[in-house]
Amino acid sequence: MNIKRSIIIISLVFWGQCGHLFGQWEVNSNSWMATNETGQKLPTFDEVKKGGRENKKVGIFYWTWHTDGNAEFPEVMNTTEIIKKYPGAVSDKDHFAWKGYSPGHFWWEQPLLGYYRTTDEWVLYKHAQMLANANIDVVFFDATNGSNTWKSSYTKLLDVWNKARVEGMNVPKIAFMLGFSANNYCLTSIKELYNDLYLPKKYPEMWFVWDGKPLIMAYPEMLDEITGDKKEDKLRKEIRNFFTYRPCQPDYVNGPSRDDQWNWLELYPQHKYGPQPDGSFEEMSVGVAQNASKKSGGKWHAFNDEGTFGRSYTQKNGQDKREKAYLEGLNFQEQWDRALQEDPAFIFVTGWNEWTAGRWINFELPTVKNFKPFAFVDQYNWEKSRDIEPVKAWGNQGDNYYLQLIRNVRKFKGIAPSDNEKALSIFFENEEVDWAETTPKFKDYRGDAVSRNHPGQGNALYYTNTTARNDIILAQVAVDNDYIYFNVKTAQPLTPISDSKWMRLFIDIDRNHTTGWEGYDFLLNRTNPTDSITIEKSNNNWNWISVGSASYSSNEYSLEIKIEKKSLGLSPGSKLNLEFKWSDNMQEDGNIMDFYVNGDVAPDGRFNYVYTTD
Repeated sequence: MNIKRSIIIISLVFWGQCGHLFGQWEVNSNSWMATNETGQKLPTFDEVKKGGRENKKVGIFYWTWHTDGNAEFPEVMNTTEIIKKYPGAVSDKDHFAWKGYSPGHFWWEQPLLGYYRTTDEWVLYKHAQMLANANIDVVFFDATNGSNTWKSSYTKLLDVWNKARVEGMNVPKIAFMLGFSANNYCLTSIKELYNDLYLPKKYPEMWFVWDGKPLIMAYPEMLDEITGDKKEDKLRKEIRNFFTYRPCQPDYVNGPSRDDQWNWLELYPQHKYGPQPDGSFEEMSVGVAQNASKKSGGKWHAFNDEGTFGRSYTQKNGQDKREKAYLEGLNFQEQWDRALQEDPAFIFVTGWNEWTAGRWINFELPTVKNFKPFAFVDQYNWEKSRDIEPVKAWGNQGDNYYLQLIRNVRKFKGIAPSDNEKALSIFFENEEVDWAETTPKFKDYRGDAVSRNHPGQGNALYYTNTTARNDIILAQVAVDNDYIYFNVKTAQPLTPISDSKWMRLFIDIDRNHTTGWEGYDFLLNRTNPTDSITIEKSNNNWNWISVGSASYSSNEYSLEIKIEKKSLGLSPGSKLNLEFKWSDNMQEDGNIMDFYVNGDVAPDGRFNYVYTTD
């Protein structure tokens, strides 16, 4: 046996044994690449703090309230659509377009996943995927409104996310943010959460722990009163000792008023929270936008008022008035740059999926009296909103803020190297590829080919999606002098090759997003295979022309394609530096956002695997 070959096989056997011993299907999304429509790429291992920084954590505000009474509002009211269709409604509280709803339940826009309820398992799984791929450590459920904890939603979410965790997904942990003072509403909420979730030890693996205890953003002194009722006082003492408390400072301007506070949203430059003995500090917030203005003195205010600090506003340059500036995340990036410079232990991001707001008539604040004609306090339209979850109406830029989040999280937390994904393909001339001994092994989540069957918002919407078919879990590449070999495996037996839009392979041969369709220069298997698979090249976006064919073989669980290099414009013996993606059963040809919604793709959404022999 060749000595070089012996060394390689021994190394691979070692890593294979490690994987078997740990029994974990680990998916490393930090190695995935994506480029948005503005040409911004995700940073790689070589571009960020190397080795990963396990002591750095990122949390994001998450809303579970799209359920129960909120979901039963008779119809979906989209403020962006209303004000585009009826511009006069902006200044008329009685305009017929509002249908008299006050406060009502208004959406600033439609999420990519539809007007969903947060009890929809399909949506909750998609959220788990997207946030895990963004390397988010914890979601904070909003329980700041009265004593509402939205139990129906958080219990369903915990069930779905815990199943994904067991399958190997690095899902975020969970924590709750209660109200902004030590009031009776918060006391009711914390007792409910303790008795229903924490005391019976439901999903303990899902609790986010800080300083050795489950974290809750609440004021602990609400539990300090001695009532004289022994049972009540015992319960309060138990709860007082159970959590790590980080009370939330709601103010956008003043900064911390006590050393144990954290913050959820501030104006730039954000303050530092949680001073430590060594001079470091615990937490800073990063927001997409702020419902405040100079007129309000930086205090929270009606987002629909002129001058509030929307997505395109920066403290450095003021309001960017370009028509599509809202897509660039200027406000968000200014806040990220501040947090990255100060380098706290924890960054709190606002937010993921609030989406809704009420319309308040004769709204009053101490700083702005009797604001007219009405106030949308927290969400309003494309510019005056602060959600990161992908937006349907923004087309192929609907995931801009999601990718911006990932880009900055990678910069903050760093990327750990992965030995499994080193470009080391085992192939020998005149022999078949031994895929068991070939790396990289590009993994995708098991169990993510799930169907949808759940009511949406209001009385009329109901969502079904049964497009998930072949659960893609593993992809590999091998090369020799003249050919490139792609192999893909699924968790269950492959469906018949006659199925529509079956097992397509997208290749970005030059890693240039401006060429091809969304960067993909070649598409294999767009039409169903016969005795070979068609190779097509993009001729101006989603226009494909045949440039050759490739041989293939398949068995119950895998498909292998053998492509001559010259069919992809490569010379024999050339080195490779490409991105690729597998897709099964996409529904909207030419719409890259379809990768988030339909069928199954590996890797998820807009992401690509990167393969290089350099």
